[in-house]
Amino acid sequence: MTKRLLIVILLTCLALVVVATSAFAQNKKIGTATATELLIPVGARDLAMGGASIATTKGVEAMYWNPAGLVRMKHSAEGMFSSMTYIADIGVNYGGVAGSFGEFGAIGFSVKSLSFGDIPLTTEDDPENTSGKFFSPAFMTIGFSYSRPLTDAVSVGATVKIVSEQIERVSASGMAFDFGVLYSGLIGVKGFNLGLAVKNIGPQMKFDGTGLYRTATSSDGRRPEQKYKTDAASFELPSIVEIGLAYEGKTGDNMLWSLNGSFTNNSLYLDEYRVGGEFGITMESLELFGRAGIGMVPQAEEKENIFGATFGAGITYAVPGISITLDYAYRQVEFFDANNVFSVKLGF
Repeated sequence: MTKRLLIVILLTCLALVVVATSAFAQNKKIGTATATELLIPVGARDLAMGGASIATTKGVEAMYWNPAGLVRMKHSAEGMFSSMTYIADIGVNYGGVAGSFGEFGAIGFSVKSLSFGDIPLTTEDDPENTSGKFFSPAFMTIGFSYSRPLTDAVSVGATVKIVSEQIERVSASGMAFDFGVLYSGLIGVKGFNLGLAVKNIGPQMKFDGTGLYRTATSSDGRRPEQKYKTDAASFELPSIVEIGLAYEGKTGDNMLWSLNGSFTNNSLYLDEYRVGGEFGITMESLELFGRAGIGMVPQAEEKENIFGATFGAGITYAVPGISITLDYAYRQVEFFDANNVFSVKLGF
């Protein structure tokens, strides 16, 4: 037990060091991150609770929120597809599959892609797009996750993510790493959980490609026209540290509920506090859930934090050998249409 406790303490200390380091220069780096699509949430269940479920997320959804929860899936294998209408007509599609392999732990694979639609191609020579040409950016993140229990109460997990961004004639790629810990029954209290996640740790990314070439003409007219390549700057990934507490309980024989709270330290944005909850009713083969939550950014100026309260519901129908879960989440957004998220999950 001493060894396992030491691992938890070391990971907690690592998270606190990252928090302290990033908080020191936080306000100096706001708006300088690359690959910010890593921060776009996925899955309706956890988003409906405001993203506060760092200490209660489980199964295939946990690969995004806290990889330590992957091994706590209810079934031997799970698969999920999620679709979100994000801001500015951007679509976010997410798919994940995971399997549990006993004492070895659980392994998962996920893909998240963004859909921007067709964008008019404008250039210095054609700022009004008289050519009628269009382009469509391609942003994709592929993740490989592993999670295992250390004890009945403690589980750990990690995710390796490959990030790819492609815009007209330029592209960038990189790698990011997530690490997480879940502790159930904190201080000996059943239902009292602690979650810790350190996410998007990795090297800087920069764009490259033929789109960075420019035409140069000699000022004295003695040299022919030549091409030169602009060296793009590199930027840091949007690394974050999240610490969450939750209390799960049961009322009677068929009523479940949970209260969640979390703190998010963003290395390249302002800190955020989240609260959320879930209430469920279970029957023989049917489960019904209602959820709500909100994220707060106290340091943000007026209208700087565009995301508001979240609401959602879910239904699970189980028959021998398979369960089907349908989840929905709604998030209020300032200046844009609200986010709508639909998720379908299968358990085997």
